[in-house]
Amino acid sequence: MPEGPSIVILREETARFVGQPVREVSGNSRLDQSRLLGQTVRSMRSYGKQFLIEFDAFSLRVHFLLFGSYRIDELKESGTPRLSLVFPNGALHLYACSVQYLDQPLEVLYDWRTDVMSDIWDPALARKKLRARPNLLACDALLDQELFAGSGNIIKNEVLFRIRVHPLSTVGALPPAKLRELVQQVRVYSFQFLEWKKAFELKKHWLAHTRSTCPRCHIPLVRAHLGRSDRRSFFCERCQKRYGAVPDSQSQSPEE
Repeated sequence: MPEGPSIVILREETARFVGQPVREVSGNSRLDQSRLLGQTVRSMRSYGKQFLIEFDAFSLRVHFLLFGSYRIDELKESGTPRLSLVFPNGALHLYACSVQYLDQPLEVLYDWRTDVMSDIWDPALARKKLRARPNLLACDALLDQELFAGSGNIIKNEVLFRIRVHPLSTVGALPPAKLRELVQQVRVYSFQFLEWKKAFELKKHWLAHTRSTCPRCHIPLVRAHLGRSDRRSFFCERCQKRYGAVPDSQSQSPEE
C-alpha cells in the first residue's frame, strides 16, 4: 500500500495536468465515467494515502489499497486500468485501486492538519489525540489515519526503531518527551522517505523494516504481526523499550 510520500510524488508528477480538460475516459470502473468528460482539472492534491483530483463541482478520490499502481503516458503490459484519463498533454492510468466521486468541497471533508506531509500539519493536535487514547498501542497509533494520515507500515517500523520504542508500548505510558519525539519523527521520517524515494534509494536506508539484524545491538530482530492492525513489525527486544502493560489479546504473534 503506497504511503503518504509516494502519493506526494504522484501529485507532483501529475501537476502538468492541472488546467487541462479531460478528453477521453475509459477503464473497468463502475463510476459514471461520462461525468468526467470535458471537466477541467483544478488541482491535484494528496491527503495521507489518498490521491485527489479536484474539478469545479466535484472531486475524484483514488485509494490504491494494497496493490494499486499508476502509469503516466503509458499503459502497463498487462491488466486493464480501473480508470484512464486522457488530457491534451498526456494521460493518467490508474490500476487496481478504489475510485469514487466526492461531491462536497475537499476543505469540508478533510482536516489537513492531520496529514503528515501537509504544510499545515499540527503536531500539537496529534499529541492531543494520542493523549486521549492512552491504551492505544504504538504500532496501531502509527497506522491510524485519524492520527497520522499518510503513515504506513514502513514509517511505523522505522520511526519506532529510530526512537527506541517497542511497538507494543501503550501511548499513555510514554514519557512526555518520548511522545513528542514520536510525533516529531513521523513528520521528519516522512520527508526523508520522500527524498530517498525520489532518489530510488529508499530501501537502502531501512534500519528495521524487513531487516533481520539490529544495526545497534547486532542481534536478530523480532518479526511479528502485532496489535489490532495485525501488520508486520520488525523490532529489537534489547534497544526498543516497552512502556506500559499490554493486554493478552494484543500480544505479539511471531512469524515462523
